[in-house]
Amino acid sequence: MLRQSQSRPNILLITMDQLRYDYVGAYQPEGQRFMDTPCMDALARNGCLYTHAYSPNPVCIPARYNLITGLTARHHGFDDNYFGSEAKPAPWNLPTFAQILSDAGYSTAAVGKMHFQPERRATGFDFFLNADEVVDDVLEDDYAMDLRSKGYGSLGSYHGVRNALYMQPQQSILPEELHGSHWIADRSIDFLRLRGNTSRPFLLWTGFKHPHPPFDIPEAWAHKYDGKIPPHTSSVTPLSLLAEENKCIADLPDEENINRIRELYACAVSFADYNIGRIVQALKDYGYYDNTLIIVTADHGEMLGDLDTYQKFLPHDPSCRIPLILHWPQGIQPGTVETGFADLNDILPTMADLAGTTYPADYDLPGESLFAPAPKKDRRWQYVEHQRESKRWCMIRNERYKYVHFYGDRDQLFDMLSDPQEQVNLLHGQPDPSALAVREELRAVLLRYEARYGLPGYADKDDFTSFPPYRIQTYREFCSPCQTIRIRGEEDSLTPLEEEIIAAIRREPTVHLSKLDIESLLKTHSGLTDERYLRLCEMAKEIGRY
Repeated sequence: MLRQSQSRPNILLITMDQLRYDYVGAYQPEGQRFMDTPCMDALARNGCLYTHAYSPNPVCIPARYNLITGLTARHHGFDDNYFGSEAKPAPWNLPTFAQILSDAGYSTAAVGKMHFQPERRATGFDFFLNADEVVDDVLEDDYAMDLRSKGYGSLGSYHGVRNALYMQPQQSILPEELHGSHWIADRSIDFLRLRGNTSRPFLLWTGFKHPHPPFDIPEAWAHKYDGKIPPHTSSVTPLSLLAEENKCIADLPDEENINRIRELYACAVSFADYNIGRIVQALKDYGYYDNTLIIVTADHGEMLGDLDTYQKFLPHDPSCRIPLILHWPQGIQPGTVETGFADLNDILPTMADLAGTTYPADYDLPGESLFAPAPKKDRRWQYVEHQRESKRWCMIRNERYKYVHFYGDRDQLFDMLSDPQEQVNLLHGQPDPSALAVREELRAVLLRYEARYGLPGYADKDDFTSFPPYRIQTYREFCSPCQTIRIRGEEDSLTPLEEEIIAAIRREPTVHLSKLDIESLLKTHSGLTDERYLRLCEMAKEIGRY
């Protein structure tokens, strides 16, 4: 990509959590567009659109550590999310893009969902305003504290009701101007407004939580896509064991519910796009627009019922293919389209390049600056990995084929040109000799990538390490409220969960509690007594949601 400017730009990194590429209007073919994302579309039209961008590990924490360190789990250690008793700190000795740019003279700030571990270890950021999805201590979260100052401190579900309704249709229990997406945009705009006349360039990372579930949409946005979203796809050949495992996460009882969450997911994207537009307008208002590189991307996607499965974790494109849009009036020719593969590993070297500095360590970076004048990265191939032991898989794809090696399951091969929805595994049953030949070619390439960038000890130049067959661990996605620890002396002030549930589903007629598997979850994990659960059911009956 041609870099027209030699000045060091400001950098605005905008990430959306769980945003698949094909729910951005700029990625939808003409005549088939159903998404209304005017801000992101304008950034793509007047900047550069990467048609084949991927998450190197399609789950929250690993993807974000690939993004901020430029390295894979081989070095940062997050092959999957690690929560609760498994939570571990990120290695202290890995340079981050925030640290590199701070050392190069940039003012650095992060606003929104970051998913750092530990949460407040904002390595390299001069300023950090946090709005994470689950807070172990209200004092750790700037968004929670701001809501408290505005009289909403009693709410436990201000990012939507997570307890047993994680992926159920629902609407926000907060006014639109206090919704997380709006608040994150407000604080990002504050950073731009309060900088004054300083000549220092800035790095601002704005991290939206949406469209990650819960799909808690402000009422005014909740019906933008009624009846407009295409139906979900189904697989023709058997799915992987991991995909089968993900089928039950959402607890959606019928097609009406599935279609509704797809609509609400789209609403969440458009509401975030609206707030991105507010930030872009602030860049213009405060004189930063022309020399600011705006990067819009996501940590990973969302299956959203496609192939009859949900969430992320999987090698299919709805899970691991993401938007990547770059906009810089002084440095990028409008209307640029890049078809080679790119991923989150490229962000750190890109930032270091534009800041006029070099990577300060000797780790083997898998990415490369997207502005490299003499590129060395082979963008004909895309490597993605996830998890460990029998649950691990790694993937390689080229322009036509995607090959997935499962350490505890059968391999998969998809023709991405004739079967872009990945409905037919060419290795199922009695595969055609041509498919076997393609598999061998891609397998050799994948071995090289896995041996170089994958977890140590899982592959060498000759073969993948053997593991026992994976066993499906059927589970329901259950998450705690946003706030789980109250300020001392105020432990009893939390709004009752049953009241928050009713407020969230009151305007969502496809939700009926009697159809959901929630009783044991609410009693076991949320402490609802029999009496409180019966009260919830009675309240739901009164509003027609039982």
